[in-house]
Amino acid sequence: MMNHFARMSQIEWYASLNPIEYKIQNKSMRKTSIIATIGPKTNNVETLHQLRNAGVNIIRLNASHGDHGYFKSVIENCRQVEREAPGRPLALALDTKGPEMRTGVMLNNEDVKIKAGHEMIVTTDEHFADKCSAEHLYIDYKNLPKKVEPGRQIFIDDGILSLRVLRVEGDNVIVRADNNGTLSSRKGVNLPLTEVDLPAVSPKDIEDLKFAAREETDIVFASFIRSREDIILIRSILGEHAPRMRIIAKIENHQGVLNFDEIMDEADGIMVARGDLGIEIPAPQVFLAQKMMIARCNLAGKPVICATQMLESMTYNNRPTRAEVSDVANAVVDGADCVMLSGETAKGEYPVESVRYMAESAQLAEDSLSYTALFNQLRGSLRLPTSTIETISLVAVSASLEQRADAILLMSTSGETARLVSKYRPPCPILVVTRNKYTTRTCHLNRGTYPFHYPLPHIQDMSHWQEDVDNRIKFGLSEALKLGLVRKGGTIVAVQGWRGGKGHTNSLRILTVPTTSEGYILESTTAN
Repeated sequence: MMNHFARMSQIEWYASLNPIEYKIQNKSMRKTSIIATIGPKTNNVETLHQLRNAGVNIIRLNASHGDHGYFKSVIENCRQVEREAPGRPLALALDTKGPEMRTGVMLNNEDVKIKAGHEMIVTTDEHFADKCSAEHLYIDYKNLPKKVEPGRQIFIDDGILSLRVLRVEGDNVIVRADNNGTLSSRKGVNLPLTEVDLPAVSPKDIEDLKFAAREETDIVFASFIRSREDIILIRSILGEHAPRMRIIAKIENHQGVLNFDEIMDEADGIMVARGDLGIEIPAPQVFLAQKMMIARCNLAGKPVICATQMLESMTYNNRPTRAEVSDVANAVVDGADCVMLSGETAKGEYPVESVRYMAESAQLAEDSLSYTALFNQLRGSLRLPTSTIETISLVAVSASLEQRADAILLMSTSGETARLVSKYRPPCPILVVTRNKYTTRTCHLNRGTYPFHYPLPHIQDMSHWQEDVDNRIKFGLSEALKLGLVRKGGTIVAVQGWRGGKGHTNSLRILTVPTTSEGYILESTTAN
């Protein structure tokens, strides 16, 4: 067992690790959430049960593939899984298609081979929209000739074919192929290191966002976010549903990286979308972008997701490569709150095995951290003065370290306290007891949180407020005991407010987990 409370430097901590003898003690203790993309192969109740049991916390609906009827079937299957078996709730996230550029349709819909050095005309003239050939390639971005200049590249089909700009002539761009490739109909187009002015939200995105709100999904993964205004626009589209939904900005282009701080401030979290980002900026720089984005999110207390090709080889193989396992682990060590699977679970041959490998890799990475050193670094970076709720969150984590606590237990309405406690990365679980069904699901975005939905209604007589708090603590502890998250007789740090509602968290208590069944009997909160 690793001593996470040891006071030593980070390098001394790593030197003390014993990889041969270490074994995971309790799989329920994993702190990092796993996001799984659902495709036709996994959209059935039996497989969703298996994915949930293997460790999936958030279900991703990819709006680039599938219609509303299909997405509704996924949502219904997920809710059935929750009804049929106990376990952690499943959050639902819709990933928008986002603004995009595409090539036109090939003449006679026939692919054309292109050799390196071949010169051709890229045009925005709609006459060629369905007549693309080796001589003329239509791209549906009207401002393309105004945005490119000689020497810049145009990537086709995720960069498989690279075209180099030679000169611009009116609506036409003369290009030369950098490599051998194939031109096909309706392929995606990227303009690396170029500021594009496409609308932030397409008509399809608007319909998808309204669908997500209507069907009570919890999270939006907003694609190709370039500025703060993009997030504000999405909130306006969500309307009355916006306060309960979390908007995660996907950073996948040059502008998103340049405007990262303003985007992070406005969004509820960030996704490091390494696929398109690796096309828009030089691939070796994606490593630096990932480090930067995760670190800034950690300092701000915003959830951050690492995505794309994490266990890509498991789409067809039953084991990941060593490099992929290290990629997952290093993302967790860097500070990612969530890690995501795409094709591995959407179309792969081994979806459940992929989740198991990801869960084990993430938990081992979590256990390799020196939590005392990490807490001191985060506390040392804090800007004063802090809000009351952040001060209480900081003190709660400090107390958990000093007390060697089994858990931090908190009551939450909006999930804000859970987010701030998670920011300071305690080594113990964060037990979140809430009456808000949406909060139980969106809490999965924050590392180390274990949400429990409290089924009893709000009290009417506020003179029974403390009894109600104590009942929720008992409920949370009884649920945590079932998962092995706390021990009878162990110590917990309980965080609470002086009255109900958002923003009133201002106190904490050090409590002992009851050792007898009587300690979990709920008190009456009804006045005589």
